[in-house]
Amino acid sequence: MKRFGFGLVVAAGLSLAAFAVGPAMAQEETKAPVPDPAFEKQFQEGKKLEDGKWVLPDGTPTYDVKRDPANTDHVIQVDWFTYSGWRRYHAECHVCHGPNAEGSSFAPALHDSLKTMTYEKFLQVVSSGQERDVAGTKYIMPALGDNPNVMCYIDDLYIYLRARSTDALQGGRLSADQRAEKPKSAQEYEKSCTGG
Repeated sequence: MKRFGFGLVVAAGLSLAAFAVGPAMAQEETKAPVPDPAFEKQFQEGKKLEDGKWVLPDGTPTYDVKRDPANTDHVIQVDWFTYSGWRRYHAECHVCHGPNAEGSSFAPALHDSLKTMTYEKFLQVVSSGQERDVAGTKYIMPALGDNPNVMCYIDDLYIYLRARSTDALQGGRLSADQRAEKPKSAQEYEKSCTGG
């Protein structure tokens, strides 16, 4: 399976999210969602580390998130690709798809889209773009296949969004001390893809 795909994702048929938080909600203490073990299992079962990246038996890239068992809101460590995907998402995608992949008034919540979107569909939509008509409103996902800031990190973006879609990774900031070391294979791939 190729590490390099193309584009950014738009969810087919999913509702758009708004970001308004009312005063009552702002005062409530909220806990991050806990992953549903049955749902998350399909993205973790049989995974193995290949050349520094976690993959499923079919070769689909996946995440490795270690959370504190006593406080599931606290992420102890994420694999390099999840961390890189978080950084790339917030550099390239959040303007349309919202912080933490939670959507906006003009682009869907990728947190929701990736619950059902396959890796292959993700690559296709991001690289080639997509246009949808929802009740007379057109939503256009531009083709990003020629954008190296997206395409050189397409697996990283997918892995981060997959972790968000299962709630293995809650929204918010990741710090450098929460990431695993960058594998040599990732360093070499990045250098060959970006030319730097």
